[in-house]
Amino acid sequence: MQNNTLFRTLLLCGCFASLLVSCSSDGGDNPPPTPPPSNTGILSQFDSGNRAMMQAFYWDVTPQGEWYNTIKPKLEDWATAGIDRIWLASPAKGQSGGYSMGYDPSDYFDLGEYDQHGTVKTRFGSKAELLSLIDTAHKLKIGVVADIVLNHNSGGGLEDNPHRGKKTYTLFDQTHGNASGKFNRNYEMYHPNSIHNNDEEALFFEEQDVCHHQEYVQDWFWKSENSVAKYYKNTIGFDGWRFDYVKGFGAWVVKEWMQEVGGFAVGEYWDGYAPNIAKWVNDAGIAAFDFACFYKMEEAFDRHKDLSYLDRDMLRKIDASKAVTFVANHDTEKDDNQDNRIARSNKMKAYAYILTHSGYPTIFYGDYESSFKSEVQNLLNIHKSIAKGTETNLHTDKNTYIMRRNGEGNNPGLILYINISNQKQTRTVATNWKQKRLKDYSKHTNEGVTTDADGMATISVPANSYTIWSLAE
Repeated sequence: MQNNTLFRTLLLCGCFASLLVSCSSDGGDNPPPTPPPSNTGILSQFDSGNRAMMQAFYWDVTPQGEWYNTIKPKLEDWATAGIDRIWLASPAKGQSGGYSMGYDPSDYFDLGEYDQHGTVKTRFGSKAELLSLIDTAHKLKIGVVADIVLNHNSGGGLEDNPHRGKKTYTLFDQTHGNASGKFNRNYEMYHPNSIHNNDEEALFFEEQDVCHHQEYVQDWFWKSENSVAKYYKNTIGFDGWRFDYVKGFGAWVVKEWMQEVGGFAVGEYWDGYAPNIAKWVNDAGIAAFDFACFYKMEEAFDRHKDLSYLDRDMLRKIDASKAVTFVANHDTEKDDNQDNRIARSNKMKAYAYILTHSGYPTIFYGDYESSFKSEVQNLLNIHKSIAKGTETNLHTDKNTYIMRRNGEGNNPGLILYINISNQKQTRTVATNWKQKRLKDYSKHTNEGVTTDADGMATISVPANSYTIWSLAE
């Protein structure tokens, strides 16, 4: 009995010792997987300097007349999330009065102060409410960007127009759509006129296509001390400009405006061909929305379902400092604009792309203040902490895309892994970290990963999803 008991004891001890050897990182053919990293991570340790702009409206916002009051309480949350600018719709009174989204400007100096077109307030609120919103934003160190519509006007009175041989709605005075009495206009301020028939781009807005070559127009728009530009900046407090439909006039208009008042500026040069946007950026001297990036994402995620489109030309690849990236805006999200939209099911992959790559990203109000809010907040946190350094493409095929931000200084950077297939994907890639534990900051997987002595790591991504990897601690 004693011998048998001793044998069993020795056998058990031997098995236990063998088990210890097989679990050791120094021995055995099948080392165990790395345990998942802690939830804390490193994001709070770094500030990449990156921030984002919020497009603080959508098409046909409600409630009418209360929009400034609606978004003001949200500013603190946006600032905490990493928003450093808000973009407001054109603040001027439009022909549609309380229904106007500002893109049919009638009186540039009526920001919700005069009773015309059936209302005192604009669709967004009163001038006093706008001033209060801007003041609150500035206290939170948020810049405020005004949408500027310079190409066309609406809402004037009828007058005889010798250049058109008929009556046109080109009379703007205190009783005809311009109650402020500032920047009164007549047919000579529009095309065709005694100077020429159209602007350089030859894109014509019927009847009220503004002629920017008229000295009177230049004075009222940006040159004189009581111009629109200087009133908006010096009296109202706007910090920057989003120029609407810049294909409708020469880039020199924007350049001269900026020479007068400065500030942040971005143009809506709606063109999917990156070199065209880059040329306009060079001529105007300001940034532009990266429609090339937008359309490459739409083609990659929706139209062609092929991530190799992400390797094609974008403005941000030509000049990231002049590229304002976006996933959606008030135009793309209109009900009748189905051909220019990234599908809701793919939006977060698109946000993961713009918030980990170079360029200045814009967050669309309707995406943030919805079921996407917590996920966008998480991506903004990644963007403002570890989305740093040059970009290296690690792998692209039809279904997967892997990119590394190489970090800078002590900032470690990150690796983005996007997957549009219906299956989980795994790939071994080169990192900049040797024998380090990694974590997926997208929170889409809790798998533990450790890089080897050469910096190689095997990372994964769930089906139809993305992961974002960086140091766990």
